[in-house]
Amino acid sequence: MLIDGVSLWLAGTNCYVVAPEAGGPAIVVDCPPDLDGIEALLRKHNLTPVAALVTHGHVDHTGGSGTFSRATGVTAYLHPDDLFLAMAPGEQLAAIFGGHPAVGSEFVPPDRFEDLADGDVLQLAGLGVEVLHTPGHTPGHCCFRLGDVLFSGDQLFAGSIGRTDLPGGDFGTLMDSMEKKILTLDDDTRVLPGHGPATTVGRERASNPFLAQFGA
Repeated sequence: MLIDGVSLWLAGTNCYVVAPEAGGPAIVVDCPPDLDGIEALLRKHNLTPVAALVTHGHVDHTGGSGTFSRATGVTAYLHPDDLFLAMAPGEQLAAIFGGHPAVGSEFVPPDRFEDLADGDVLQLAGLGVEVLHTPGHTPGHCCFRLGDVLFSGDQLFAGSIGRTDLPGGDFGTLMDSMEKKILTLDDDTRVLPGHGPATTVGRERASNPFLAQFGA
């Protein structure tokens, strides 16, 4: 299986491509507002996108989904509880970045999002992707599991967790999701987060200060 990623846009958001092999169909995980960057990652492996899976509705993860969907014809998938975020990128820019003169006008939402639901197993590009609804960072935040790989979005980072001080965020809910959906996974599960370097569930269980309450 081929997995590759690149950090894009102002927030350094990780965009990933997933495919059975180079030169065929692929899934894109998260769409920062950088169409050129996403397309360059696909060209690197001669991949044809068939779907865009969006972990949550924050603009640094979904802000490019509309332009990408229009450019490629693929369907973008998002949990419906985050639709209110995906449709209001301007408000997010003000809340997260304080506004920015170089961004804002390019955010075009997809014509429609296909709904994600907890427990779904999406058959895309010849791969089976399990959807884990992990609210807390946002109400509709989802992680995507593919075998022993977890695309964790802004749920879990190397040494940290997602912030919960933005609209729809809730620390208690995030930690409940962590306990029930993430820490039940095998320690050798590879975690590919929405920002920063890769890690594993076992490494975070043992050393992440935010997870100390759950024990090693």
